Formats: sequence, C-alpha cells, structure tokens
Amino acid sequence: MTSAEEPAGRTMPLLDGELWWGGAVADGTVMPFGVGSRHHRDLSTNAGFVGDPAAGANQSAPLLVSSRGRYVWSAQAFAFGFADGQLAVSGTDVVVGEGDTPTLAGAFRAARVNFPALGRAPAAPLFAGPQYNTWMELPYRPTQDGVLAYVRGLLDAGFPPGVVMIDDRWSVDYGVWRFDPAAFPDPSGMISTLHDWGCPVMLWVVPFISPDSATFRDLAGRGLLIRRPHGEIAVRQWWNGYSAMLDLTTPDAIAWFTGELDELRERYGVDGFKFDAGDLRDYRLDDVTAKSATPTELCEAWARVGLRYSFNEYRAGWKMGGSPLAQRLHDKPPTWDGHGLASLIPESIAQGLIGHPFVCPDMIGGGDLAAAAAGVDQELFVRYAQLAALHPMMQFSLAPHRVLDADHLMAVRQAVDLRQTLLAELTAMVHDAARTGEPILRSLAYDDPDDPGTTDQYTLGGDILVAPVLEPGATTRRVRFPAGCWVAPDRARFDGPDVRSIPVTLTSVPWYRRA
Repeated sequence: MTSAEEPAGRTMPLLDGELWWGGAVADGTVMPFGVGSRHHRDLSTNAGFVGDPAAGANQSAPLLVSSRGRYVWSAQAFAFGFADGQLAVSGTDVVVGEGDTPTLAGAFRAARVNFPALGRAPAAPLFAGPQYNTWMELPYRPTQDGVLAYVRGLLDAGFPPGVVMIDDRWSVDYGVWRFDPAAFPDPSGMISTLHDWGCPVMLWVVPFISPDSATFRDLAGRGLLIRRPHGEIAVRQWWNGYSAMLDLTTPDAIAWFTGELDELRERYGVDGFKFDAGDLRDYRLDDVTAKSATPTELCEAWARVGLRYSFNEYRAGWKMGGSPLAQRLHDKPPTWDGHGLASLIPESIAQGLIGHPFVCPDMIGGGDLAAAAAGVDQELFVRYAQLAALHPMMQFSLAPHRVLDADHLMAVRQAVDLRQTLLAELTAMVHDAARTGEPILRSLAYDDPDDPGTTDQYTLGGDILVAPVLEPGATTRRVRFPAGCWVAPDRARFDGPDVRSIPVTLTSVPWYRRA
C-alpha cells in the first residue's frame, strides 16, 4: 500500500443553528453534531466506536452534510472534528459545497453527484417479508435439520415467508465454500424445500481464508492473498480466530471468490450471500497487495463484490453510497440504552445520510450473541420488532414463538401485519431510492428545516411519521409533529409544529400519515 498525499486542513465556523451528520455510522448516537459538540474521527483508520475500534464497525464515507445546506466531500478518507463551534477537516482534495436550498435535503442532493444512485435496489424479497437469520437460534452450528425446523416453526407460528440467511459455520472452513456434508447431507433438497415454502436462501461468507487449508496453499501460491512487507502472508486476528485475507485488488482473486459463490448458486440454487467482515480494521497501511490500496480502498473492494448479487447484505463498507446493497447495523446487545434499542434510529438516519437507503436495524432483539446470555426481555423484543417493522427491512433471528409468551407474541405479529399493510408504499419508496439515492428512513430535519435534531423519531419517505416506543414500561409517547397536518390510523388529526403526549400500550406503534 502507499501513503496518502500530505493532507491539508481547513476550519469552518458553524452557522447559526447548523447541525451536521455523516462520516461513520458508528457515530450515529452522537449525531447531529452542533455548536456544543466535541468529537473527532479519522475516517482513514477507524469505522468503529471512537474509543473501541474493534466494536461497532459499520458503514463509513468521506461525506458530511449540514442542516444549512452545506456539505463536505472528498474522494479519499479525511479526519474531522467538532469543537468550540467549529468544524475542522484535514484531508486531500476536500470539497466544501452548498445545495440549492439551505436545508439538509439540499445538502444531500447536491453532494450525491459524488455517489450517484446506480438505479437498482437489492432483491425485492429482502423488503417484502421479514428476513430470518439462523445466527441467534443456531449459533456456530447450523444444520440442515435445524434450518428446516427453524423456518417451519416460524411459518407454522403464522409468520410470512421471507429470505432465510444461513449464518456462520455452514461451510467446511473459512474460504472453503462448500457445505459441510456432516451438517448438510442434502443441501439441494433443503434449498428446494425452502424455495417451495416461499423462502429465498442466502449464505454467510467472509473474505478470510483459514491458514491450515489446501485452499490457503493454493491461493498463496497463486499470489491471491495479502502479504506483509517482508513477503510473508498476512494472517490476522478476527472474531473467529486467525485467517489470511483475499487480495481483492487483483481480478484473479475476485474471479476465484465469485466463482466459488456462483457454483453454490448453480449447483444448489442458493439465491445470494451475506457478506460479513471486510472491516477497515482488518487491513494495514503497509500490507502488500497486487495494486496499491489503502485500508479504506480494500474495505470498498469487498463491498463491490456484492454488486454482482441482488440478494446481498453488508455490515461494513466504505464509500458505497448509491449502491444496491442491503446495509445492516452492527450486532446490537439486548438493551434499551444507546448501545441497543436507542441506537437504532440515529444510526439508521446516519446510514441514509451517507448514501445507504436500504437499511436493516440488525436482528430483532439484538444480534450480539455474547450479550444475549442473560435471556430475553420480552417487552424489549416487542419494541424492537415494532421499530423494525417500520424500517426498510426487518430481520428476525430468535424465533418469536419460542421466546415470547402469548401477549408479547401477539404484539410482534401485529407489528408484522402493520408492515404488510404498508408494503406497497414501502416498495414504492424502495424504487424511488434506487432512482434518486435519497434516504427512505429520514431524519425529521430532512424535510423540516426547523427540526432541532430529533433522534428518536423519523419519517419514511417524508410522508409517514414514525415514533416507536423506546422506553420500558411506557404508557405515553412524546411525539414531535413537524409542520403540517398528520393523521393517525384511527383518523385522529394532529397539526404541527407541535409536541404531544400520546397514550401507548404494548401493541402501540405510533405512526402518522401526512395529510
């Protein structure tokens, strides 16, 4: 790899009332940045939490957008900071621009010339029904019988068909992308059955190669793995151990990997893939690759592999705004706080404002396996499902009928039913986002320049206002209504701008349509 050019710096005073979003989704809970913010982020080195780069890693982009119509962009990673009422940016080829209108929407629309929408969306079934992922039900041990029993149980419990994602350890080894015959004796039959049930099938993959495998020896001999400066293969620690990494700067490595995936599609009928890892933290500036590349460029190269497959999912990615990629939030703990449920809206807003409209708020109840050992908070599970139901995508892993009692299960089913009633409108929003690149899930500030930076509500497409219940034991929900008239499902009307206290029960999902 090569070092970047010497960066240049500039400092801008914040305008009156100006708020900023962007950079790294991991910073979502401290956005929007404003006059009182003290925050620093170097996008070239970290896409995770500022205090713990190994955690929270999600999408990032060299983009900042402002509620007063300004934006910052560069084709390369830059560092930025907010302090003392100023924004400081350090990087190469940094552009500061302004939109046609002094609004957040104006800033985004002006900036998107740098990441134009490709005109496509991920596969329609990823939006049409809930997604079902085996991770929390069958962690590190998915089997053919287990997958079929898991999905059959969901369908028999009244949940609609949806995309099934078979997660980690379905394969022989990392980089050996073949079904483990002991766990999956008849993968063709399993996938055929799932298809008969109306469920497309995706498989989990990573850009890692186990170093004690024949695949490793073959790829190393062909020069398709990343090396260190003295010539040895780079073997790096990640959450499942130590592995080598594909050199995705060479077309031969991409051809090998996509050839493996395409064989799974052709031989077994697999529909697509969940592309995990490929994080910025997995790469080093002095790694040796066929074509010189920075860690951000290698993260981007991994994300670009998924453009070949309409059934896809990513958790990490660099500068992929406008692309037809499903983008998930990082694994969440089952908590109500700013690491769990309360983080979902601000981080989803951040995803949209760096160019990712096709977003999923992680697995319902949280996909952090280690944090889930304490058991299931049924009320939290319900509130998570209600929020996810009014997201572009929703994904289950823990089977609701297994972990919930009758009352909580009914509330989750009602949330899924609500999503189905709005599906035609949501589908239209997906098509619009594919064409324009604009967020589906939006900050209130996107369409309301007077919004003070609300982080616990959002709109879908600007015309459906959503205020999920986010506190345990809540009997009321404080709802901010932007300017205009908003109509509840029971036809109650609310004129904004206004803030109202709305009564709620376990089954309540406060949402309103612009009149």
